[in-house]
Amino acid sequence: MSGSARPGPAVYRLLPSLSGYGTLRLNGKDESRLMRWQRLGGEEGRPTGVRAEWLDDDGTPKNEFPSGSPGAPVLSLRLAERSGDELLTAGSLVPVQIDKAEGDDYVLYLVDQVVDCLDLYRSSRPKRNGEVKRPVYRPEALPARLPACLPPAAARAVQWHGWAVDRLLDLTGDQIEARLTWSEEPGVKVHPEPWGF
Repeated sequence: MSGSARPGPAVYRLLPSLSGYGTLRLNGKDESRLMRWQRLGGEEGRPTGVRAEWLDDDGTPKNEFPSGSPGAPVLSLRLAERSGDELLTAGSLVPVQIDKAEGDDYVLYLVDQVVDCLDLYRSSRPKRNGEVKRPVYRPEALPARLPACLPPAAARAVQWHGWAVDRLLDLTGDQIEARLTWSEEPGVKVHPEPWGF
């Protein structure tokens, strides 16, 4: 999937590959605050950092995209820097403080571009956590120039655009699993359970 340009708009859910890399769990209170901010918006309550802990602390190599939380993508600082300023067109990067891990430099990608691009009549109903099992987007409203966005009805689940997914996969190899949730191309198969583990 990496290395080739995708024909037409496509939207993905990203999560860390479970093949031999360490993953992070965000602090529950910090993740709740993040979800509240995603629901309410505004500068007040905007996260300035989050805490986390490694789930695999046995010498397993650390994933450069270690969080599976739909609304809280975490990237290694190296990956964020190699991705360039394009990430900043859709949000900002805030530090992740990892318990008992000195020298592990990671950032939370705080996506703040909320774009009304989901076709609510043709999509399945969004869950409380922002997941939409069968999304349908309005292509003319989809901000494909951005790496990611949050539809208002699903403001706690980051939607990644195809070109940004290609770039991240090129930079990380097998460390990210990309699940196609929607494509404008007819006949393309989407992932049957994009939000499941």
